[in-house]
Amino acid sequence: MMRIDAHQHFWQLAARRGAWPPPELAPIHRDFGPGDLLPLLRDGGIDATVLVQSLPHEADTRFMLDLADRHAFIGAVVGWVDLKAADAPQRIAVLAAHPKLRGLRPMLQDLDVENWIDDPCLDPAVDAMLRHGLVFDALVLPRHLRGLLAFARRHPTLPIVIDHLAKPAMQGKPDARWRDDMARLAALPQVACKLSGLVTEAGPDWTVEQLQPYAEHVLQVFRPERLVWGSDWPVSRLASSYAAWIDASEILLARLDAHQRAAVFGLNALRIYRIELSAM
Repeated sequence: MMRIDAHQHFWQLAARRGAWPPPELAPIHRDFGPGDLLPLLRDGGIDATVLVQSLPHEADTRFMLDLADRHAFIGAVVGWVDLKAADAPQRIAVLAAHPKLRGLRPMLQDLDVENWIDDPCLDPAVDAMLRHGLVFDALVLPRHLRGLLAFARRHPTLPIVIDHLAKPAMQGKPDARWRDDMARLAALPQVACKLSGLVTEAGPDWTVEQLQPYAEHVLQVFRPERLVWGSDWPVSRLASSYAAWIDASEILLARLDAHQRAAVFGLNALRIYRIELSAM
């Protein structure tokens, strides 16, 4: 069974100029590159990854595309462009000329304006994304979901992938508003969701039982056909080893049949991010 980690990061602290992560997050306050991840991929049976941006500037995207040129296991890159810039379509076209750029991700979770995404000013950038076959990765918190819903309805042909289940508060039962908002988004056929980031949101003392109701809800509303597995490494190091998250995911997806498990663990990412096996 092909397995793809649809959400991982690399970074160099020297390029981040005081940006996140802060020094107090010691497990992730250092450089992370392909040499750190490759042994974990081999041990976990992971065939390819989707490398995702972690800084809101294009230099970070170019850094990732350069890594993708040199490391075949990086099957796709999700970068960043200022989608409200007047020249956003031109900037998108330049980056999309790289064969492994497969998506863009504005860092909506950092914005105080909950409906930033529900704005016709984004239309030219979205049109450019559609022309170049790019996916919109949605890094959001639960309070942004209604704005994201309006955006998704405005652009019914744009593939959208919600990162980390929108980072719900994972203490106790799932919040009813989160459940309802995710269900409304899941009703739109172009929206998918990443099964990623759960352990970080749950905290270092997480249990599979704690994660289960959240995983079950997205499985129910998105179905296995639109759920995509990812690690969120190295951020996940704050709460879990790579291997422990794989083991937990196996349990969370145990009720699925072999075809459905293959879809979540790899085939959906292969399709959504148009990963070319011949280039790996």
